[in-house]
Amino acid sequence: LLVYAGSAQFMGVELLAAAVPLPRVTVMTLIINFRHLVYGLSMLEKYRDTGWRKPYLIFALPDETYAILSGGQVPEGVEPHDFYLAVSLLNQVYWVTGSVLGGLLGAALPINTQGADFAMTALFVVIALGQWEEKGNRPSALLGLGAAALCLLLFGPDRFLIPTLALIILSLLVLQSGLDGE
Repeated sequence: LLVYAGSAQFMGVELLAAAVPLPRVTVMTLIINFRHLVYGLSMLEKYRDTGWRKPYLIFALPDETYAILSGGQVPEGVEPHDFYLAVSLLNQVYWVTGSVLGGLLGAALPINTQGADFAMTALFVVIALGQWEEKGNRPSALLGLGAAALCLLLFGPDRFLIPTLALIILSLLVLQSGLDGE
């Protein structure tokens, strides 16, 4: 219920089983899930004036919820803030239910999960393509692609992710007014 990030769930189990100190687990979780900060920044306008819903909406923003809320349209006649809350709440219910069932069934059934790790890469590609199709989002997409390419060249494949995210956040903050008119 409280660890609502897939990578943190998998990593946390391994680290706690290895008796890694809790402060180190916390720092590693923050580093691995740093992308959620970028997600949150991009949702600031949508979450403006959400009132009592806002703390939960901020908490409940894993990759899947972000994909739906950033690219999806609020159905006609539905209050946007209620839609954001419903999507977030339902996704967490599905997540927790799937995690519990997966834990129980995974222990009971011999299932080969080789290749399942590609699902996250595919999810990011789908999110990126959805953003690209919205012509107004192209400058932001190109900024992210350029930052990733630059940091990959400068820092190499093993150390480019955190500098890329930092460069994207800095760029979005500096260029925010120019990108708002996308």
